[in-house]
Amino acid sequence: MRMTVLGAGAWGTALARLLWQGNHEVTVWGHIAEWLEEIRQTGRNERFLPGIDLPRDLAFEADVPQAIKRAEGIVVAVPSQAFREVTRHLADYAGLVVSVTKGIEHDTGLTMCGILAQNAPRAQRAALSGPTFAIEVARDIPTAIVAASREPAAASQVQQLFNRQTFRVYTSPDLLGVELGGALKNVIAIAAGINDGLGFGDNSKAALVTRAIAEIRRLGVACGAQVETFTGLSGLGDLMVTCFSRHSRNRSFGERIGRGEKAPAIAASTLAVAEGYPTARSAYQLARKHSIVTPVIDEVYAMLYEGKNVGQAVRDLMSRDLKAED
Repeated sequence: MRMTVLGAGAWGTALARLLWQGNHEVTVWGHIAEWLEEIRQTGRNERFLPGIDLPRDLAFEADVPQAIKRAEGIVVAVPSQAFREVTRHLADYAGLVVSVTKGIEHDTGLTMCGILAQNAPRAQRAALSGPTFAIEVARDIPTAIVAASREPAAASQVQQLFNRQTFRVYTSPDLLGVELGGALKNVIAIAAGINDGLGFGDNSKAALVTRAIAEIRRLGVACGAQVETFTGLSGLGDLMVTCFSRHSRNRSFGERIGRGEKAPAIAASTLAVAEGYPTARSAYQLARKHSIVTPVIDEVYAMLYEGKNVGQAVRDLMSRDLKAED
């Protein structure tokens, strides 16, 4: 197929390489032409995916309409806050669109495929999500992921497009659950990083992650997702890797919070986006909308957006009313 990847960051670049390995014709769009030219000339995306040699016959394009002009399939790999703007160009597109962006739009509470339903109403929409750091995928280290769509044929097509010897793809009909699991785990990963920044141990993090999956599940089911999705690859699997890995931008973001830095300054100092930062605000609002108790999400939101003292947030979590485990 003729595939276009919208987004020249780490994940977009890794997936472009993966598609090329499947003998697909791949065009990569990025918003900075000079960076694309640098990748073309060097055969590497050192800013986002250092040390990885890229196929020399990848095509690069800085104009979205030109990039999608001949595409039979499109992968959207831009940050969540740019997702609506970039996908406005897909209004008349009738092919397959795969979102690999993990986020929730604050103003609407929509996942990325929710935005696609508005911006690309004629397209077949799917999401690809799971425990998959771009650098490990680019190094061909084995992992597994989920292709989700409300259209079984679309999920199956995504599965066939991306499945490789080291990249196993499952399918799911629970598009909303897969997207919510991928988005909400980034908020929890910030909390896990705060745990590390404070110098807490493995007991603390294990307890945090276990209780967090309970509130992610509660919120997801309230939004209409299937409960079992949150114990799968796009739920528990992605949550574990993002909370524990040294590759995790969100965990690293939280670690700096735990050491006393402020969220806006951290965001301004990093090139790659920690999606848990904007998603914390969206998740907090979504929980209020559905009247769901989300203690960890609430405390992360308070630390990031209300300037709450980190130590006080920990004390408040640990001193909540006693209850049975749910």
